[in-house]
Amino acid sequence: MPDVRLASPQGKWVLLTTVLGSSMAMLDSTVVNVALPRIGRDLDASLSALQWTVNAYMVTLAGLILLGGALGDRFGRRKVFVVGVVWFALASLLCGIAPNVGVLNAARALQGVGGALLTPGSLALIQASFHPDDRGRAVGLWSGFGGIGAAVGPFVGGWLVDGPGWRWVFLLNVPVALVCVPVALRHVPESGGEAAARGRFDVLGAVLGALALALVTYALIEAGEGGVVVTVSAVAGLAAGVAFVLVERRRPDPMMPPDIFASRQFTAVNLVTLCVYAALGGFFFLAALQLQVVVGYSALAAGTALLPTTVLMLLLSARSGQLADRIGPRIPLTVGPLLCAAGMLLMLRVGPGASYLTDVLPALLVLGLGLVTLVAPLTATVLGSVSVVRAGLASGINNAAARAAGLMAVAALPLLAGMGEEAYREPAAFDTAFGKAMGWCAGALVAGALIAAAVVRRPPPDCRRPECLRHGGVTAPPLEGEPVRKRLPS
Repeated sequence: MPDVRLASPQGKWVLLTTVLGSSMAMLDSTVVNVALPRIGRDLDASLSALQWTVNAYMVTLAGLILLGGALGDRFGRRKVFVVGVVWFALASLLCGIAPNVGVLNAARALQGVGGALLTPGSLALIQASFHPDDRGRAVGLWSGFGGIGAAVGPFVGGWLVDGPGWRWVFLLNVPVALVCVPVALRHVPESGGEAAARGRFDVLGAVLGALALALVTYALIEAGEGGVVVTVSAVAGLAAGVAFVLVERRRPDPMMPPDIFASRQFTAVNLVTLCVYAALGGFFFLAALQLQVVVGYSALAAGTALLPTTVLMLLLSARSGQLADRIGPRIPLTVGPLLCAAGMLLMLRVGPGASYLTDVLPALLVLGLGLVTLVAPLTATVLGSVSVVRAGLASGINNAAARAAGLMAVAALPLLAGMGEEAYREPAAFDTAFGKAMGWCAGALVAGALIAAAVVRRPPPDCRRPECLRHGGVTAPPLEGEPVRKRLPS
C-alpha cells in the first residue's frame, strides 16, 4: 500500500516535483495565448497560423497522452515522467529560437509529445505514492497549484512579452526542468512497471488517435477557405476516429481498453471534462486577445487582468478537494460549471472602454469560483473510479479528453463565431465574434453541469457489489489482496 504522508519531507518533495512538471505543460497551454498578437506581428502570421501555434501542441498532447500514461504504468511512472520533462525542455528551447512560424509550430508539436509523457505521470505518481488518508488533499493541492500554473500563464506571458520578448515564454521551461529532474530522481519513489512484461504497445491506436485529431483540427481551422482538401481532411479524420475505436475494441492490449468505461462514473466525469475544458480552452484562447485587441491592454496588463482566478485557486483548491471527499462529487461538478458559465456570460460586458473593476473583475471572480469548485473534485473522481494499477491510464484518458476538448474549441470557435483571417487586427469584428464565442462556451458548461447532475452519483458508504470493489469512489479502491473495508462517501 502507498505510505508516503503529505506532511513528511518526502511527501512535500513528491508534491513539489509533480506540480513543477505538470505546471510546465499546463502553463504552456495558456501562457502562449497572451503572446499571440506579438508573435503574429513579428512572424507575419495569419489567424489560422496562430491557431496552429496553440493547436500543434494540443494535437500531439491529446493524441499521445494515453500512450504516455500506459508507458508509465508499464515501465515506471517516475522514469517516464523524467523523460517527458527533459523532452519538453528541449522542445521549448527549439520554440525559443524558431526563425519563422512554421518552425515554431513544428517545435510546438514536439512540446506536446513531452507533455504527453509527463502529464499523466505526475498525477499517477501522487495516486501511487501517497497514503489513502492523504490522497484527497494531495490531489487537491496538485489540482490547485496546477490550475495556478495554467491561470498564471497569461500574467507570466504578458510580463515576458512586454519585457525580454515572447521567445522567453518558451525558454523559461529550461530552468524549471533543471530543478525538476534531479529532485524527481532523488526524492520520488518509483511506481508502476506492473505490466512491463505483458503484451505490446498499441502504436497503431496512438497513431490513429493523433491522426484523427490532427485531420479534424485542420479541417475546422481551414473550413472558412473551403475546397477539396478541407473536405478530404474532415472525412479522413472521421474515418481515422472510427478506425481508432475499432482497433481498440479488437486488440488484446489496447491503449484505451473499452472495459475501463464500464464504470458509469468514469464515463460521466469524462463527458463533463469534455464540456468544461472545451469552454475553458476557448475562453483562454480568446480572452487575452479580446483584452489586447478590443479593450487596448498591453500584453502585461492583459495577463495581470486574469490573475484573480489564480488567487482564488491558490486560496481555496485544497479545501475544495477535502470538501469533495465529504459530500461527494455530484454537487461540485454541477455547481462549478454553472458558475463558470455565469462568468463567461459576464464577459459579454467586456468591450471597447470596459472598466476593469465593474466589467472584467466580476466576470473573472465568478469564473475563478467555478474553477475552484470543480477542478479538484473532477480530478479526484476520475482517479477514484478505477484501480490504482490503472491510475496512469485513467489520468491519461481524462487528460486526453481535456486536451482534445480544448483543441477542438480553439479550432472551431473562430469558425462558429465568424472570425476571419485578419480578425485579430480588426477590433470591431473581433469584439462581435468574441460575444458569440462566449455564448458557445457558456452553453458547453451548462451541458457539463446537466450531465453531472443527471449521472454522477455518490456510491453507498459500504458498497460490496463487484462494481464498487472495482471502481471505488474518490478514495482509492482496495489493492489486490487487501481486505475490503468500510469506504468513505464519494
